[in-house]
Amino acid sequence: MDTATAAPAARTRKEPILKTHRLSHGTCMVANLKESRKFYEEFLGLEVVRHGERSMMFRLGTAMHVVCVETKPDRLWDMHMLHHWGVDLATRAEVDEAHRLAHEHKDRYGIRKIQRPVDQHGVYSFYLQDRDKNWWEVQHADHQNERAFARGDVYPMDD
Repeated sequence: MDTATAAPAARTRKEPILKTHRLSHGTCMVANLKESRKFYEEFLGLEVVRHGERSMMFRLGTAMHVVCVETKPDRLWDMHMLHHWGVDLATRAEVDEAHRLAHEHKDRYGIRKIQRPVDQHGVYSFYLQDRDKNWWEVQHADHQNERAFARGDVYPMDD
């Protein structure tokens, strides 16, 4: 199906059971708050605050935040790349520069893996795995989310 020209799928929205009003947070695990914070602030440019003895939060451009909980290094899970956090850049050129900088600063920030930039699922991006085995997608999305939600479902959710 060509999603660029397909008409939105018919969708009925039922009244939700919970009356939630905001997606507030997610969680991830880190082995060392201090080292992970350096990566989040210095490399990714996230806003970070330490709010607990074994925890801190990060966010960027939204009230939604991620709580990082410190655990022993042997308790970190090797996350699948499809389970990742995403950050947006303004242009494709910035993605290419971020990719170059990820390689340049790999040892300093403990970056484990860096994939090559590609065009996929409507964005230009690359993935990297941080010291805590969390995956990050660094992307130029050109308002992908706004367009997708404005358009609605492209594929029906038939029962």
